[in-house]
Parts: sequence; structure tokens; C-alpha cells
Amino acid sequence: MKLTTHRVSAPLHTPFVTALRTATHVESLLVEVSDGEHSGWGEAPQVWKVTGDSLAGSQACIEGPITAALDGLGPDDLTEALRRVQSAAVGNFGAKDAVDVALHDLAARRLGQTLHGFLGSTTDVVRTDVTLSVGDADALADAGKARVADGFDVLKIKVGTDAAGDIERVRRVRDAIGPGPRLRLDANQGWTRRDAVTVIRAIEDCDIELVEQPVAAADLEGMAWVTDRVNTPILADESVYGVRDLVAVIRHGAADLVNVKLAKCGGLATARTLLELAREHGLGAIVGCMMESHVGVGAAAALVSAYPTTAVNDLDAAWWLREAPVTGGIRYDGSLIHLPSAPGLGVTGLTV
Repeated sequence: MKLTTHRVSAPLHTPFVTALRTATHVESLLVEVSDGEHSGWGEAPQVWKVTGDSLAGSQACIEGPITAALDGLGPDDLTEALRRVQSAAVGNFGAKDAVDVALHDLAARRLGQTLHGFLGSTTDVVRTDVTLSVGDADALADAGKARVADGFDVLKIKVGTDAAGDIERVRRVRDAIGPGPRLRLDANQGWTRRDAVTVIRAIEDCDIELVEQPVAAADLEGMAWVTDRVNTPILADESVYGVRDLVAVIRHGAADLVNVKLAKCGGLATARTLLELAREHGLGAIVGCMMESHVGVGAAAALVSAYPTTAVNDLDAAWWLREAPVTGGIRYDGSLIHLPSAPGLGVTGLTV
């Protein structure tokens, strides 16, 4: 198998603002794994503020230890290839995710199957929410109305930059969009535990579906403290990368749900384990994404199709792109993501 990396920078149609960063482009490393006849694709996004992964680091990991680990192995032994990828280096979850997905994609293509079909799905449509970036109350209210007009009925508001102002912003969005669409919040670790409880209690009459990562990722005791004191379900995101992290969240009673992301956990193999573990222990789950293109989001959507979650998933990242950096793949229709009927991820090449 031959591994090739491609750096891409794809502009967004609107800046994406969170408590952690402002993004104007998707900066990713696309990985192509070829057996000489078929190519599988994967994606390693650059996420300085969450995973610490960079394009240069992911590229070095893929072209160095991961390529060396796969040396001499043919494309037929997917299980062994995935094991070697995970053990090739410490950390580097984005690089592992990209190669893990590319190997799955290649295996599906060699069988003439879609990736979601290869994972066991018979469903080719999944739903996503859409994010409203951090902004003032007027801007958020206008964005909320625009996104509902675009066909989205689950909106995620980025909060966490100003606890006092967050209350007004959430109320303004709810007033603007009416009672029908669902609202969820994502603080991206931006609150203290006391601010989290104060804000969440103050807006629970706004019918908030869930609040994501209200406190610092390492503060499981703090998140458990919040979970115990509010009625709104709490979703762990940055607190959970792999199985050990999810076990810690379960033991602390720190959250009601977990957000599984391929770029945090290292690929489809680990993601499936996390979803199964959450279900076994009574936790809800969604599948999310970083700021990724149609490759990374397509893989996450395929996972959701085969492993249904307990709430609408957070897979809008590629919707923010002005145009896809690849040909083929998923297609958005409002809140619906249509999975391809072509083999694998349906990606046939680069456009940039």
C-alpha cells in the first residue's frame, strides 16, 4: 500500500467563531492510501486549540512511523493494519484517524461497497445540527432565523466567552426562532463551574436540549458538580478522547452524554468502541466533527448511519465550506446529509 498526503486550505463562506478560536478556512491534511488500483481517503484536520494536532505534525507522523508500521502489509488484513496504525505513535490522533478512515475506505472500495454499507448500515441519510458562531445577541438572532430558513431544526449556540451575556444571547435566539427548533449550547470549556450552573439554570425555561462541555476538560469533578445541579443534560466533548477518558467520565458521573469525534479518538475503530461503551453504561451519545471537509465529515456520517446515536449529530463542518476540496462524497440538503451511492466515501479526487 502507498500512502500519499495532500495539504488543503478551503475557505469558509462565514467565519466560524468559538470560545477557543476563530476559523476562516478548513486547514486539513488529506491522506490517500492506494493499492495500485483503488484509493481510500481520510482526513487529519489541524486543531491547535483542542487536540494540538497540526498539519506538519500529522504529515510527519503519517509519512514516518505510520508508513513504517504498514510496510510490507497488504490491503487485505484490515484488522492488523488498524492495530499497527494505533500503535505506531503516541497521541497524533488526527494522523491515526486519517489513515484509519482511509484504510476502511479502501477496504470498502475493494469490495464495491459504500463505506456506510461496509460498516453495516442500510441507511443513506443522516441528520445534523448547525452551529451559530459566537457573536452579539443581534447577530445570533439573525443567524438563527437564517439557519432555520436554510432547513435546520437543531441549532447549536456557541457560548462561554461571557457568562452574563450568554443568558441574553440564548434568550434572543429563542425569541427569534420561536418554540419549534431545538436549541443546544456549547461552552467549549469557557465557564467556571459556578458560572455554568448560574447560566444553565437561568435559561432552562428556553427549552435547552443539552449543554456541551461547560467547564475545563480536565475538571471532571467540576462537570459532575454542574451535572448534579441542573436539569439540562450535559454533554462531554473535550473531556473524552479515548476509552480511558470515557471510563473516567462514567465513574465520576460527570455527564449525561458523550460527543465522539474521529479526530479526537483516532478513527472509526475506536469510535465504535466508544459508542458501544456509552450505550452499555446508559450514556447518550452524538458523533461530532472538527472543522473538516467532506472527507472527514463523510466518514463520521457513515459511522452514524451504521451506529445510530441518541440525539441529532453535530456534522455541519463541511456545510460551512464555499466549495468542497474533493469531488464526490456527501451532499447537504438543509439538515440532511446524503451519503454517496458510489463505493467507499464516494470521493474520486481533489478539486484544489
